[in-house]
Amino acid sequence: MRSPLLDTPGAVAAEAPDADVAAHYGDPFAEQRALLGGAAIVDRSNREVVRISGVDRLRWLNDLSSQKLDALAPGEVTQTLLLDPQGRVEHHVTLVDDGEAVWGHVEPGGAAALVAFLDKMRFMLRVEVSDETAAYAVVTVRSAVAGPPAGTVVMGEDLLLPREHLAGHLGLRLAGLWAYEALRIEEHRPRLGRETDHKTIPHEVGWIGTAVHLTKGCYRGQETVARVHNLGHPPRRLVFLHLDGSVDTLPPHDAPVTLDGEAVGFVGSAARHHELGPIALALVKRTVPVDAALLAGGVAASQEVIVPPDAGRNVSIDPGLRRRIR
Repeated sequence: MRSPLLDTPGAVAAEAPDADVAAHYGDPFAEQRALLGGAAIVDRSNREVVRISGVDRLRWLNDLSSQKLDALAPGEVTQTLLLDPQGRVEHHVTLVDDGEAVWGHVEPGGAAALVAFLDKMRFMLRVEVSDETAAYAVVTVRSAVAGPPAGTVVMGEDLLLPREHLAGHLGLRLAGLWAYEALRIEEHRPRLGRETDHKTIPHEVGWIGTAVHLTKGCYRGQETVARVHNLGHPPRRLVFLHLDGSVDTLPPHDAPVTLDGEAVGFVGSAARHHELGPIALALVKRTVPVDAALLAGGVAASQEVIVPPDAGRNVSIDPGLRRRIR
């Protein structure tokens, strides 16, 4: 659904899968700084919104997904995954319960498949699932918003804003998706479809803890999560890359990451940070030495550990390795 904010003077559309929102509005670094300072709003209205109502909703979602949700308090924001039977990630959902329903947002194009799956799993439980993308737009603000419009669902820094209020953008400066992505990469937060592929399991990208509860009951794909955590290591690991700043271009998504001429992974997302310069997230083989100099799409890159090579076997990811978790 194309955002009306793309008609703002100076707006430049992002690339797929985000072509329906703006990459920037003319000054990406100033937009980053304004976003960090809580003075800007990011239009992420290409993300899709789902709503799950009914008295059985939390227990039901708890049984289906990776996070412990049966005791989720109203207003508490969390993340959960839906996995396939082999433990590979199919959906990543950011969600909140407002006391009457669970609201979640997912990647562009993800709501239809998620709703279809959830509808198949309702059985006789008292739940209703709906796609609310046409009515609600996801925006992100890094400060509390006083008096958001009626009907807004608050999810921490994310707001589900009734779409008729999107054009007003809450009276804040507009920051494009480039600003949001640069900060997301700096904070080591993976994005489904960027830092993941069809083979990704939760341990590889550090979703253990943030989106996976290791001691809750069974759910689809849980055997893989438990086996890796207790007995083995994930085959790949998420890394943060500092890129050579003398190169004019950023490596595109899915560009190969190489070591001594051999492909060892792929680039997820890359951006230009207002302080750090060009940075990226990549998924590489677990066996790649943590101090190895790499090439990311042909650009020289040094690593910063996010998921350590010994993740699994009850080795937890050090929270200190995460700049910020949301």
